[in-house]
Amino acid sequence: MPTLCKPSVNVPEYIITMEETLDFAEEAHRGKPQLPLALRLIRNTGVQKRHIVQPIEKTLRHPGLEERNRVFEAEAKKRCPAVIEEALANAGLAARDIDAIIFVSCTGFMMPSMTAWLINSMGFRTDTRQIPIAQLGCAAGGAAINRAHDFTTAYPTANVLIVSCELCSLCYQPSDDNIGSLLSDGLFGDAVAAAVVRGQGGEGIRLERNAAYLIPHTEDWISYAVRSTGFHFQLDRRVPGTMEPLAPVLTDLAADHGWDIGALDFYIIHAGGPRILADLSKYLGVDLHTFRHSTATLTEYGNIASAVVLDAARRLFDENALATGATGIVAGFGPGITAEMALGSWHTTTPTRH
Repeated sequence: MPTLCKPSVNVPEYIITMEETLDFAEEAHRGKPQLPLALRLIRNTGVQKRHIVQPIEKTLRHPGLEERNRVFEAEAKKRCPAVIEEALANAGLAARDIDAIIFVSCTGFMMPSMTAWLINSMGFRTDTRQIPIAQLGCAAGGAAINRAHDFTTAYPTANVLIVSCELCSLCYQPSDDNIGSLLSDGLFGDAVAAAVVRGQGGEGIRLERNAAYLIPHTEDWISYAVRSTGFHFQLDRRVPGTMEPLAPVLTDLAADHGWDIGALDFYIIHAGGPRILADLSKYLGVDLHTFRHSTATLTEYGNIASAVVLDAARRLFDENALATGATGIVAGFGPGITAEMALGSWHTTTPTRH
């Protein structure tokens, strides 16, 4: 049965705190009527710090789309290999054992995909399948796990490498001052993450079932306006309320598998913001503490887009508190409004820590 092995995650060395974010916002947008509301929303995110790939002085300047994309490519090539090597080691595999690479990012563009560079640079086989995912935003972490599950179901001996490279700070737009943009300026952080789904063997989350759902007619609620200056993030004020219609979808998915959504042992949820987790706690009937791994990611790194579910999963592995057979769910949410969901059970030969 396909198994999601322990992810590897790395965040850049430059740090910006919530207090610094609030100071920068006040300085850049002083006197604008929407600023007080934006500052209040940023404070309510619970994000204490974020990591970014450039010093804040460079981040706040806009050198143009061409230069920003050059930085994205250079930073991706600089930061991905070490994270990938660690993920392979976590899975007990080498590059030559990988049959497909899923590369996920919504914060930069490369063609050919980063997958081609990885194959040429890191010893992957030349017949490795390439599966780039660019336009699912924060839902892409869950989607990557699900596509890896699908691939290893079709090819039971295959191994799939997932790589998420989200450099959200490179999408900062100094001139955007609507509420959604100002909130995103205080919410998103940078990270690189990787994980392997093994078709056979390995320890971790045994993937048993996956599903996707799109809330009808919400495709403009989370979006990019693509302009000469790059990607301009657009966020509808209705987005925080989307867990009410999505919670029954999660409930039905678990019920179809014979599980009770309110009685699982672990929940790896994309933490787009604290209300997402609060509403899921309410509508699923579970204690907010069950989302502690997602909350920790949000608090320490901010919203790192598709990498959130991989980092939250890493924290679950590090906690080392589950017994073999423990049940859980992984769910990512993003543009569409799209949900990508997976059910799995914990499998390990390592004794749990009590």
